[in-house]
Amino acid sequence: MDEDTSIKVAKATRERLAELAQERGTTIRGLVESLAASAPTRAEQCARAEVARAELRERFGVEVTARDEAAGHALWDELLGGRTSGAAGAA
Repeated sequence: MDEDTSIKVAKATRERLAELAQERGTTIRGLVESLAASAPTRAEQCARAEVARAELRERFGVEVTARDEAAGHALWDELLGGRTSGAAGAA
């Protein structure tokens, strides 16, 4: 088992995490560990995007351009209501 450590957050954040954890039937620790395990890093997002581009190219003969990617990111941003999509795969 990994060695335990602490994360300092504002009291309001801690209270929100406690409420979210309780709603999900887990602890704050479980909630944070689940988030960390399920949220891909930028490098993982880029790797997934490259796999998707290769699949589109090899299977369907489609070459995704930078313009296509920009249009996709713009659509995600619009769907997210102005919150940024993080531009996954923008390498």
